[in-house]
Amino acid sequence: MKPKHQRLVLACLALFATLGAGGLALSALKDEAAFFYAPADVAGDLPSPDRAVRLGGMVEKGSVHRLGDGVSMNFVVTDGKASVPVRFTGVAPDLFREGSGVVAEGHFRPDGSFAADNLLAKHDERYMPPQMAGKMAPEMTRPQ
Repeated sequence: MKPKHQRLVLACLALFATLGAGGLALSALKDEAAFFYAPADVAGDLPSPDRAVRLGGMVEKGSVHRLGDGVSMNFVVTDGKASVPVRFTGVAPDLFREGSGVVAEGHFRPDGSFAADNLLAKHDERYMPPQMAGKMAPEMTRPQ
């Protein structure tokens, strides 16, 4: 085989190897990707229960109820337009409180509630995750 043909074959093999590695990486990331939603985004159309998602908004005042086991709690996340009940089992962050921002990671249940595996509390009353920009009702974004 001529050197010109050898280079062409090697270039084609390198291209296919690169495409194959990229395809494998995308397939692995697809399972780990968590989509971000505000309560109003899912009001009528719930994501699949087996899909990992993030639900962001404000913890509704008066909605936090700790259960008797000491590690489970129920609360409501709202964006001022819609609300979603959330159940979380675990240790909540120190900054988690009513009227504060939260991002819950987990999945939606068929009944429309959210089962959270992890909670992320916002650290400042002026902070808003970039994904929430424009999704909150104006009265929800003002400091209290």
